Amino acid sequence: MSEPALRVEGLRKSFGGAEVLRGIDLEVAPGEVVVVIGPSGCGKSTLLRCLNHLEPPTAGRVWLRGELVGAHEEEGRLLPRPEAEVNQQRARMGMVFQRLNLFPHLTVLGNVIEAPIRVKGLSRQQAEALALRLLGRTGLLDKKDEYPARLSGGQQQRVAIARALAMEPEVMLFDEATSALDPELADDVLQVMHDLAREGMTMLVVTHEMTFAREVGHRVVMMEAGRVIEQGPPDVIFTTPSQPRTREFLRKVLHSRDALPPG
Repeated sequence: MSEPALRVEGLRKSFGGAEVLRGIDLEVAPGEVVVVIGPSGCGKSTLLRCLNHLEPPTAGRVWLRGELVGAHEEEGRLLPRPEAEVNQQRARMGMVFQRLNLFPHLTVLGNVIEAPIRVKGLSRQQAEALALRLLGRTGLLDKKDEYPARLSGGQQQRVAIARALAMEPEVMLFDEATSALDPELADDVLQVMHDLAREGMTMLVVTHEMTFAREVGHRVVMMEAGRVIEQGPPDVIFTTPSQPRTREFLRKVLHSRDALPPG
């Protein structure tokens, strides 16, 4: 059995007196697409941010391909890694956020080549060759010289995906990547994510897009109040969930998504 791409054990996160994550245990296999669902405020986004140490966990451990993230163990104690090492680990986990957070002063091409040059030490020629290939893959090659302000939200999000892929990550984390987009623009982004899954990219996806979860996910994880309350294959979770809270959540979400507007 191969080593998990990601392994999470006893992950907890508190902000002040509020405990947002309450002991998350989770594994993601290489090439697996795990979709995390649950109501707003249940800790889904915080989970992703703790995985790559944008938010240091209050307790628990995260391993990336067997390497402890954000800390190292010495004589049974966890000691923080130097920030440079943490940044190198983050570079192995591409993350696409809900917010469209491109650099506004850089062109599309400039956005994608920035990190490979600064973090990975690629030459500009190498970085541009990689960026052009990724922009072609995400359907944006003709927009390479545009600035973000001249792109639609969906195009900006696809640039963000290309930018994350430019670091050649081992895992991709998606945090509600389509929630700020109208359905037509969201479909373009979801298609790129679908293509990545088909190519074998390991992905952990927080989303309210239930069709994507059902069709692309290998496993669906349901969160509630900072805990994983249920997980399993999409056909099981969507047809015969074991937890009443999962059934209630899916009934509400599927009803609201599937309802047609009047007229």
